[in-house]
Amino acid sequence: MKHTPTICSHIKFAWLAIARMYNEEASKHGMSISVGYVLLNIDKQYGTPATKIAPALGMEATSLSRILKNLEEDGLIYRKQDGNDRRLVKVFLTDKGKEAKEVAKKVVKKFNEVIRQEIPETKLQIFTEVIEKISSIVVEKNIY
Repeated sequence: MKHTPTICSHIKFAWLAIARMYNEEASKHGMSISVGYVLLNIDKQYGTPATKIAPALGMEATSLSRILKNLEEDGLIYRKQDGNDRRLVKVFLTDKGKEAKEVAKKVVKKFNEVIRQEIPETKLQIFTEVIEKISSIVVEKNIY
C-alpha cells in the first residue's frame, strides 16, 4: 500500500527542518529557538507586558515563565512593574538582551531572504493564505 503524506505531516516536516536549522544557529550564540522568539517579541524601547508574549507565540504561560526566569538569570531581560497599574509587569531587554535579539533578527531575516529568492512571491502569498486558514480552522472549529 502506498503511503500518502497528510497535511499535518507536510507542516510537521517543514517545521522540524526549520526548527532544527534555527536551533543549530541559535546554539552557536548560546540560545535556543524559544529564547530567540521570546526576545523578538519584546519591544526594544518600551518593553512588553509579560501577558502579551505567550499568546503572541502560541505558547503556554507556564512555559514562558520558565523561559523568562532563565532569561533573567542569564542577564538578557529584567522585569518591572508598571508605574500606573501595579498588576502589570513589563519585560525589558538588557543591553545583552538587545544584542541577542539582533542576532535572532538577523537569522530570521536571512531565512526569509533565502525563501523569497527560491519561491515566487505569488506562491508565498497563497501559502500564507492557506496556512492562516488552516490555523483558523484549528482554533475556531472543534473537529473532534
